[in-house]
Amino acid sequence: MTTEMEMDTSDKAKLERLNQEYVDAFMNTDIDWYQEHLAEDFVCIEWDGSIVYKQKFLSNVARGPEVADYKLEQVDVRVYGDAALVQATGLWTRRDGSKGMSRYIDVYVRQEAKWKTVSAQITRTAGIGVRGPYKRPK
Repeated sequence: MTTEMEMDTSDKAKLERLNQEYVDAFMNTDIDWYQEHLAEDFVCIEWDGSIVYKQKFLSNVARGPEVADYKLEQVDVRVYGDAALVQATGLWTRRDGSKGMSRYIDVYVRQEAKWKTVSAQITRTAGIGVRGPYKRPK
């Protein structure tokens, strides 16, 4: 019999893997991965505040990434039964060599025994600065 703690650990590992696959799919323009793993009512709030639904998101992914490299830091997965939050920091490098940082939070829901991303929100920062969970007073 699987305990709640074991299931939580297993779910966290699955969600960490899915999070990395999400980024890999973005970098490799893998529309099929997104078709399988995004909920039908998926919505993304982009860094500029615009709202993008699944079909537009897929069209954007099909154009290819604006960045040459994207590395994850500080991935935090929290599971709440059949829902989960994944927060992370992404360090990216554009093709021209300029660098930046973004933070995001994705919401996952377990549907028919599979985790699906239902929502994503991305915030770009003005530069690469404090990377802790919150700013500390000087």
